Amino acid sequence: MNPLNKSSAPRFILVAAAALALAGCGGPAPAGEPPLAGAAIGGDFALTNSKGETVRWGDFAGKYRIVYFGYTFCPDICPTDMQRVAQGLKVLKAEDPAKAEKIVPIFITVDPARDTPAVVGEFAAAFSPDIVGLTGTPEQIAAAAKEFKVFHSKGETVNGGGYLVDHSNIVYLFGPQGEPLATLPVDQGGDAVAAELDKWVS
Repeated sequence: MNPLNKSSAPRFILVAAAALALAGCGGPAPAGEPPLAGAAIGGDFALTNSKGETVRWGDFAGKYRIVYFGYTFCPDICPTDMQRVAQGLKVLKAEDPAKAEKIVPIFITVDPARDTPAVVGEFAAAFSPDIVGLTGTPEQIAAAAKEFKVFHSKGETVNGGGYLVDHSNIVYLFGPQGEPLATLPVDQGGDAVAAELDKWVS
């Protein structure tokens, strides 16, 4: 996979940008406040689910939302991240079913040319039936990625014509009103994801 996708650089850049945005609003967040509180991350989109239905950001109002941008042909990072999101939700569901019920995980492709509604739906369902897989036109995906401060770009060609997609692999947690709360530590495993969810979901 392209080093941009494997490295922590995109994740660091986005987190640093969020931190700077917070600093511009009056300095570090006080203890107990979500680390991404007040950051300009997220916004409305019009995408397509596995059934071919149009889905908007506002359709998830009242739910905590886990949002991850990736692609189904990703050879390593995306499947690993999604597996840990699913594991974290499973752990939280066992410990606190009421909290888990308030969360909807969303996977948005950055490779709409190959990730049709059916393909993205199968990919999401392979990790959990609760994960909502979304795709759209290249223009719709670009607009959504811009709203969520996600970098993506077609990468190197591999396997006789296939290609990779470079993208930032941050996992965001948003609150019931669509407000950014925190990033989830998928690099630390499912238990760490569950702990972070438990911390911010009320």
